[in-house]
Amino acid sequence: MWYTLPHVRADLARELVKRGMSQKQAADKLGITAAAVSQYLNRKRGTGKNTDPEYIRKISSAVDEIQKEDSEKAVADLICSCCKSSRPTVQK
Repeated sequence: MWYTLPHVRADLARELVKRGMSQKQAADKLGITAAAVSQYLNRKRGTGKNTDPEYIRKISSAVDEIQKEDSEKAVADLICSCCKSSRPTVQK
């Protein structure tokens, strides 16, 4: 989670700002500081790239929900879902 959570937050923050939200608004929605959003946007934190189509779809879906949802629980659930899909698959 040390690398996964910042990566997911960075992807969510980038997409929220890309869709027209201010850094402060994105920070408020994600429950983080505006400084953290700035660092995500400038790739000082949350670097890495996940090109898995399912992960990208979940990020997009999460941003759709975050834009219309004010519930912190909804945002937390969406972040958890994105984190789960970004984890490497463990093979038995």
